[in-house]
Amino acid sequence: MTVTVRDFRAEDAEAVTLVRRAALPCEVTTPESLLSGVKNANPAKKYRLLVAEREGEIIGTAHAGIAYDSSDPGQSYVTPHVHPDHRGHGAGGLLLRTAEEHLGAHGATSVYAWAMDDPESLAFAGKRGYRPTRTAHFQRLDLAHGTLPELPALPPGVELRTAADYEDDPRPLFLADAETTADEPGDISTDFTDYEDWIAHTWNDPLLDRRLTTVVVVDGEVAAFTAALTDRGTRYASGMTGTMRAHRGRGLAKLAKTDSLRRAREAGFTDAFTNNDADNGPMLAINRWFGYEVFVTEVRHVRELG
Repeated sequence: MTVTVRDFRAEDAEAVTLVRRAALPCEVTTPESLLSGVKNANPAKKYRLLVAEREGEIIGTAHAGIAYDSSDPGQSYVTPHVHPDHRGHGAGGLLLRTAEEHLGAHGATSVYAWAMDDPESLAFAGKRGYRPTRTAHFQRLDLAHGTLPELPALPPGVELRTAADYEDDPRPLFLADAETTADEPGDISTDFTDYEDWIAHTWNDPLLDRRLTTVVVVDGEVAAFTAALTDRGTRYASGMTGTMRAHRGRGLAKLAKTDSLRRAREAGFTDAFTNNDADNGPMLAINRWFGYEVFVTEVRHVRELG
């Protein structure tokens, strides 16, 4: 049967969520987060959420956009996901082709895409002109049965807060997120300069659990944080963990994660996930210390357009 690709509609949210969970079991996503991502996308992003259908059933999806918050013009991204039970019908290739045409029409010169680190996925990318650039590891921690470290005594001047404590004024968290994200290894640089845009796509993301997001404060100033993303069920993910440059090397990121993970377990979450670039040695070491194990490895690829 013929596979067709079209734009996402609101009534697709549940089906697209199921496809993404099946294709990438370590991802934390919900229908609400998909709808929010479409609704709140910055116009400069030229964001499109595509779905692939076969016999009236949604079997694949891809999200594509321009990296509008990068200082390097022409960068863009797309990653197709096809349900494992429906591969081999051309859905992935059609999703990718449709996205590339859209991105090229809006000035993209390079397209970045993730592929699972397995022979089939790597061959798919290579056949379509993509070359590998870097790897990243999704890691899983069994919160239900694993052992978490005790929360250490806090040094003088250090206190633990949550993102919920900043609901009246989240700007300090915006500044912390901007500084730490700028220092993350990656192919596409990210420059957070638009506070209102950050509010729309980060602070108001339905996945962000403000009460489980731990903020380490030193002498009244934000020094480190770990952002907790949850499906409000059993799955927890570290969206971002970072330490301000002036406070690095003091174990504050480890402190933030210890507090957040312990509270997540108390709240009933059973599976914790995180994702790190293979070159991010400090965070990989911290996650190994907690007991995280590599669950899935992905390889970032790029293709030049035009």
